[in-house]
Amino acid sequence: MPLQDTASLRVLRLICSPRGSDSESYRLSQQILDGLASQAGERGLELTDLDLNDLPHVDHDYAAALASPVEPERMHPGSALHRSDTLIRQLEAADVLLIATPMHNYTVPSALKVWIDHIVRIRITFIGTPQGKQGVLRDRPVHVAIASGGPFSGENARQPDFLRPYLKAALGTVGLHDLHFFAVEGTARGDAALEAARERAGVAVGEFFAMTR
Repeated sequence: MPLQDTASLRVLRLICSPRGSDSESYRLSQQILDGLASQAGERGLELTDLDLNDLPHVDHDYAAALASPVEPERMHPGSALHRSDTLIRQLEAADVLLIATPMHNYTVPSALKVWIDHIVRIRITFIGTPQGKQGVLRDRPVHVAIASGGPFSGENARQPDFLRPYLKAALGTVGLHDLHFFAVEGTARGDAALEAARERAGVAVGEFFAMTR
């Protein structure tokens, strides 16, 4: 979908690996950022980095609020509900969501799941209808940089992939459907395999942004 015409392209990057900026997913996300910068042109980028590894889980009051038919009147600072509001506002302010994540045990790491638990929230980011859950957030591009120890796509796939289907379903619940996946697969298969995987991922990123520029 077209990017919003604002003073700068606002990118929210979620850093999900416990290795942080040393991770392959972060490295790949930097290449995606380069593509977004070329797409933005003179507008430039306004980048917000959010490391999810210290994000607390939702709490009792949060669970009780979701089970209630109405929102609570007051939310205490430091509570999961207050934190959820902050994370949702941060997401709403972004023109592009960039997720840098490893694949842990065939799916998303727990840090990313915690963020999802905070932003997938009834009455706030989705509503219940007779046809099912309906997202209320404005759609925008979501780029996902994935790193996995083994291959999970193509003819050499040796492990299942629950990460991409899960993200499509979870983010689709709140209204985010414009997802694009890039991956460095086989990071645990030795230096030569890693370099080849990096090259393939880089080519995929370059080709994508060349087509959308």
